[in-house]
Amino acid sequence: MKEKLEAIKAAALQELKESVIKTEIENIRVKYLGKKGELTQILRGMGQLSNEERPIVGKLANEVRGDIEILITKASDLIKNKESEQKLKSEVIDISMPGKKQTVGKRHPLDLTLEKINDIFLSMGFAIEEGPEVETDYYNFEALNIPKDHPARGEQDTFYINDSMVLRTQTSGIQIRTMEIQKPPIKMIAPGKVYRSDAADATHSPIFYQIEGLIVDKGITFADLKGTLELFTQKMFGDKIKTKFRPHHFPFTEPSAEMDATCFVCNGEGCKVCKGSGWIEILGCGMVHPKVLQNCGIDPEVYSGFAFGFGLDRITMLKYGIDDIRALYESDMRFLKQF
Repeated sequence: MKEKLEAIKAAALQELKESVIKTEIENIRVKYLGKKGELTQILRGMGQLSNEERPIVGKLANEVRGDIEILITKASDLIKNKESEQKLKSEVIDISMPGKKQTVGKRHPLDLTLEKINDIFLSMGFAIEEGPEVETDYYNFEALNIPKDHPARGEQDTFYINDSMVLRTQTSGIQIRTMEIQKPPIKMIAPGKVYRSDAADATHSPIFYQIEGLIVDKGITFADLKGTLELFTQKMFGDKIKTKFRPHHFPFTEPSAEMDATCFVCNGEGCKVCKGSGWIEILGCGMVHPKVLQNCGIDPEVYSGFAFGFGLDRITMLKYGIDDIRALYESDMRFLKQF
């Protein structure tokens, strides 16, 4: 029996030396120390031994069991250490290798243009106001002298949430809200995203950006409007830019006008950008309609004002020579890297 126990210990030691993975060590443990293991079978057969042999064999068997358990633990730790070393070697960073190039984003041309426009008007004393994109029919149309049966609603077909809520077609609602809560003098611009039910093409998009401006105070005249917009145009496009005003109609201003600027591509000589006219339409403007002032609780007999509005997308396209508005919304890095 003693020889058999020594043989089991030697066999277990040899097999543990040859094991290279955890599963092999577990198989060895089960083979020798499991419920049906070789050492366990010997311990179960001790009842057949004499009273003199039983304590000697029992002590030896326990020593062999303890030795095998120690050997299993050492073999297991050895394999763990080898695996850790291999993992560390495989995860070593070779600092001599070239690093991965990080793709850096670019400022969007709309963002660049808006920042410059904001800076220009801030330098002229304007405040920047904001308002909701989901607007009531009242603030989007009726307060601006555009009742439900007015033809101008057809030109500003929008997305209706319900009969009284729309996605705003213009940022004019911000002007109304500002006049309701602030007393004149008022001097503000309202940049923001607007929505109209237009099919997407080179010059139209159902989503675009608009900037509107408003001044209300005592003694404001059309001359103040012209001077303000001419100064803005020169700061935006250059000192040599000239402007002209053409009569127009807007329900919320009276009188109303559209402002053109000399084409900055051909300097007024005529090209494909300005369609040979030498002029480019920039914005719409006019003196605030007395009814709009009344709707906001401002006495038109005491105060007057002017308002203007233009598309940020159009200004951006003109400034950078972009011929398709869809390029501004496709997030194509080949396009954005140019700015």
